[in-house]
Amino acid sequence: MIQKGIEIPKSKGKLGVLLPGLGAVSTTFVAGVHAVIKGLSKPIGSITEIGTIRLGKRTENRVLQIKDFVPLAKLKDLEFGGWDIFEDNAYEAALKAGVLNEDLLKQVREELEDLKPMKAVFSNDYVKLISGPNVKKGENKYDLAQQLIEDIQNFKEAKKVESMVMVWCASTEVYREPTHVHQSIETFEKGLKENSPDIAPSQIYAYAAISCNVPFANGAPNLTVDIPAMIDFANDKKVPIAGKDYKTGQTFMKTLLAPGIKARLLGLTGWFSTNILGNRDGEVLDDPESFKSKEVSKGGVLDQIFQVDKYPDLYSNVYHKIRINYYPPRGDSKEGWDNIDIFGWLGYPMQIKVNFLCRDSILAAPLVLDLARFMDLSQRVGMKGIQEWLSFYFKAPMCAPELYPENDIFIQLMKLKNTLRHLRGEELITHLGLEYYD
Repeated sequence: MIQKGIEIPKSKGKLGVLLPGLGAVSTTFVAGVHAVIKGLSKPIGSITEIGTIRLGKRTENRVLQIKDFVPLAKLKDLEFGGWDIFEDNAYEAALKAGVLNEDLLKQVREELEDLKPMKAVFSNDYVKLISGPNVKKGENKYDLAQQLIEDIQNFKEAKKVESMVMVWCASTEVYREPTHVHQSIETFEKGLKENSPDIAPSQIYAYAAISCNVPFANGAPNLTVDIPAMIDFANDKKVPIAGKDYKTGQTFMKTLLAPGIKARLLGLTGWFSTNILGNRDGEVLDDPESFKSKEVSKGGVLDQIFQVDKYPDLYSNVYHKIRINYYPPRGDSKEGWDNIDIFGWLGYPMQIKVNFLCRDSILAAPLVLDLARFMDLSQRVGMKGIQEWLSFYFKAPMCAPELYPENDIFIQLMKLKNTLRHLRGEELITHLGLEYYD
C-alpha cells in the first residue's frame, strides 16, 4: 500500500517505450511525439502533456499542469522500440498506414527510420486474417518468451535506458476464456514449455515484460494480463499492469452519453452501434473470433453504467447490438453510427442519433503516451499489480476480482486525478462545496 504524500522519485535518464505492433497506432504515436518535440504540432488529447489538476478549494485558484505536479518522463527522454510481423521501419509503416500526411512524416523521417521492428511472436491461431515474414521461431512458447526477454535486455543496453514500459499496440486476438493454464504462474510456465494452445502471443509478451520488471499496459481486448497467473506474477514482481482495450471511438461516446442518460433517470430500450473502418485493425476484426473479443469489451460498458439490478424499470430490457464492418476505402478514418432508443416521463419514447466520424489512431496515440508515462510513474512510487486508477483509458478496465469495473468516464477521470492528489499528499476533491456557504 502506498503512503499518502510520499516522496516520488524523479524520472532519471531515458524511458524505453516498447511497442508490440508497429502499425497505425504505434507509428502515429511515435511520429507525433517527435513532431511535438520539434515544435511541429501540439499534443492534443494527452492528459500528461496538456492536462491540468485543481488543488485545494476553488477559491485558492491553484491549478497546475499535471506534468508539473507529478514527475513524469519528459518527451525528449522517451526511447522507442518495438516488434512487428512486417519488416518495414516506422517511417515505411507510417506511410502505409496513411494516418499522417507525408509532409509531416518527412519532417520526422530520420527518427522514424531509426525504429526498426524486432521479429515478433505471432500465431495465425490467434490472428487469422493477416500474416507476415518477420516472425520468431522457437522450440516452444517458453523459448519464444526467452527470446523476447533477450530483446528487452538488448534494447535496454543498446539504448542506455534507465527504465522501460511496454504498451500493447498490436492486433486483437481471437476470443478465448481463461483455462487451467491461466490460473497460476506455475501452470502458465508449464503451459509455455508444453506449447499450450491456450497461451496467446500477447500473453507471452506480458510474461516477458513482467519477468524483466517492465510495466505492461494492454491496449487490445485480449485476455493478456487479465488472468490470475499474470495478476499474481505482477504482484510478486512488484510490476504495474493495466488494461484492457483503448477507449477511442464509439465506446468513448458511450461512456460520455450513458452516464448522462442515467443521471437524468431516462429509460433505455435499445442501443444499436455499427462501425466501418478500413485499417489493419478492421481487417483483423473481419474474423468473427477476433470480433468476439472486441464485442465483449465493448458490450460490458453499458451493463455497468446503467446498473440494471438497481434500475429494473429503466434498463432491464435493453437490446444492445454491436457491429464492425471492414471497409478498406475508409482506411484509418473510422465512422461510428449509434441509434439510441430512450424513454422519458410516463414512458414516452425518444431517440438519439450519433454519427462519429473519427480517426482511430489519432484518438489512440495520446492514450499510448499517457499510459507509458503513468505506468512508469506507478512503478516509481511502488504501485504494483492492477492499476485501476487508469481505467479512464480502457473499454474494459481491469479491477480486483471482487469488484465491478467503473466505466463512467467522469468518475474515471476523478479517480485518476484523486490518485495523483493522494500521491502528493493533497486534499482529495469531492466537489461537495458546502464550506463556501457556511
